[in-house]
Amino acid sequence: MNQDADYACDTLILGIGNLLWADEGYGVRALERLHQGWRFRPGVRLLDGGTQGLYLLPYVENCRRLLIFDAVDYGLPPGTVKVVRDGDVPAFMGARKMSLHQTGFQEVLAVAGLRGWQPEAIVLIGVQPEVLEDYGGSLTATVKARLPEALALALEHLRAWDAGPEPRTTPPAERITLDALDLTPYETQRPSAAQACRLGDGRFLGGAA
Repeated sequence: MNQDADYACDTLILGIGNLLWADEGYGVRALERLHQGWRFRPGVRLLDGGTQGLYLLPYVENCRRLLIFDAVDYGLPPGTVKVVRDGDVPAFMGARKMSLHQTGFQEVLAVAGLRGWQPEAIVLIGVQPEVLEDYGGSLTATVKARLPEALALALEHLRAWDAGPEPRTTPPAERITLDALDLTPYETQRPSAAQACRLGDGRFLGGAA
């Protein structure tokens, strides 16, 4: 596999998930908080992977080490943080696919491996979600409370990888997510249940005659 200079980095830190579906947004929120509080040496890239699926392939194929934040259905109590490493990661990726059009990150890792990608290390820092079926919802209090633990685990691995994390003394010049999706306005400006649909209309989804 040939290295592509536009995508190449030593360490790639990915936040995976959909901010619009409650705890499904954990991966991106964790990445966002890491970016707000820490800076890293050159060669470390932080990337909001969202639900981009195979569009992430060139970024993955061109890194030596990969650290991932994602909501994962481990079958454990909600809010449980669990670390999975290396060859075990693909089996755990993604609590669910939010649509038939979303390619899971398992497929990204599988395709990268078939194309010859051999990373030095992969680490998944996942959290068991509590709520997913809440369109427009933010992280539950249960999952939000575990963000410091997830970041501490990430920093432990990043220090071991010589990624050079240092606390920021001033806010970063660029954001990870769009301004409109910043956590505070996203939570405080949410329409009421009477104004916005949460679960879908039962007349069309089979919930009512």
